[in-house]
Amino acid sequence: MSILVLLRHGQSQWNLENKFTGWVDVPLTEKGIEEAHRAGAMLKVSGIPFSRCFTSELERAQETLRIGLEELGLPDLPVTRDQALNERHYGDLQGLDKSETAKKYGDDQVHIWRRSYDVPPPNGESLKDTAARTLPYFSQTVLPCLEAGENVLVVAHGNSLRSIVMELEKLTREQVLDLNIATGVPLVYELNDSGQVTGKKILQ
Repeated sequence: MSILVLLRHGQSQWNLENKFTGWVDVPLTEKGIEEAHRAGAMLKVSGIPFSRCFTSELERAQETLRIGLEELGLPDLPVTRDQALNERHYGDLQGLDKSETAKKYGDDQVHIWRRSYDVPPPNGESLKDTAARTLPYFSQTVLPCLEAGENVLVVAHGNSLRSIVMELEKLTREQVLDLNIATGVPLVYELNDSGQVTGKKILQ
């Protein structure tokens, strides 16, 4: 058996400002830093002996991981960074205020861009597109570590993690649309030797 922990980065400045973030590097807020410390502290209490970590190429995820590892007392744990775990690319919407974008394009259109499975925003990615880069990476790089019995921490983003959860929990395209992953809240999965989920808990 192995353990996989999925952790969305702490609140970022653009989360706070209600802006589409995507691949833009924005820092954590003070609340986001506190969320990262709290997540690390909860994982320390859980006693999970991690072997390695994976994260995206974006600052907010890397900083969340760094803080979490400090709380765990594991600052030198092996870390692999890859843009395959980056947030969904929001294309022309990146940096725009979500409420102002709704006024410009209409609530219905923005809702489709944000919550549909396969309709991307202009010059951006849909959740389906995000999964198309995240899941092969997960299957080829992360899953073999878990199948070898290692415990793994993945710190990434709302949509890259949604695509992984969709695969782990075998959610349908309709079910994943209702899935929300909170910032700074660890999702803990127990997997058998074949990489199948046998248990899940949320540390809150």
